[in-house]
Amino acid sequence: MMTTGAPAAAPNAALGEPLLTFENVTLGYSKRTVLSGLDFVLRAGDYLGIVGPNGAGKTTLLHAILGSLKPRAGSITVHRKPLTFGYVPQAQTMDDHFPLTALDIVLMGRYRELGLLRRPGKADRERARHALEQVGVPDLAGRLFREFSGGQKQRTLMARALASDPDVLVLDEPTNDMDIAAEHATMELIDRLHAERGLLVLMVSHMLNVVANHVQQIAILGGSRFEMGPVDEVVRPETLEALYGMPLEVAQFGGRRVVL
Repeated sequence: MMTTGAPAAAPNAALGEPLLTFENVTLGYSKRTVLSGLDFVLRAGDYLGIVGPNGAGKTTLLHAILGSLKPRAGSITVHRKPLTFGYVPQAQTMDDHFPLTALDIVLMGRYRELGLLRRPGKADRERARHALEQVGVPDLAGRLFREFSGGQKQRTLMARALASDPDVLVLDEPTNDMDIAAEHATMELIDRLHAERGLLVLMVSHMLNVVANHVQQIAILGGSRFEMGPVDEVVRPETLEALYGMPLEVAQFGGRRVVL
């Protein structure tokens, strides 16, 4: 089992501070064990991809990190309290029936600060507009969310997560159902947000070829196996073949890793 190493430098005074520690953690539901023997540390400034096929346990691990699933064995230690998460769901999971604008969607990210009974004020609206600027779509503020492209929806949801001023940015399949151009733009945006804000960024995806060319650390789940560490150490043929149960090669084309 490999653990996370030191993250690359980013403009954050708390860079490298441990935020979450998993010690010999077992996760599962009812009588079924999904993952076991999890030992790793997540630090401020880390950039981690969680990759694996459907049913491998990616969502289970994510729920444990978010605190919504308690371990069946072992311990999960939260070092910074409160530890706040900005969660970006898959764009297609959002209900498009309500005529909400992009600004309405982003203001939802302020509800943790406001509580249920207070209405957003001028400062909250300014914070929401700033979040839209951070993700490069300030012009969408007054437009209806349901009319957006997949990439525009994803950026709006990222702005909602950033409006909550999180310690951890969590993205669930951020490039799902996108064309190549939108996928490239979305990944460049995530890279930039990580570099500029020094957040702990966690990205869940089944797209190994995409994730492996952007994150610093990678956790790969397959069958009952779990490997986590720097990309160069984990994305190797021998590791991937053991996880996926099939012959694989890792090649370089134009400076990018490609798993064949």
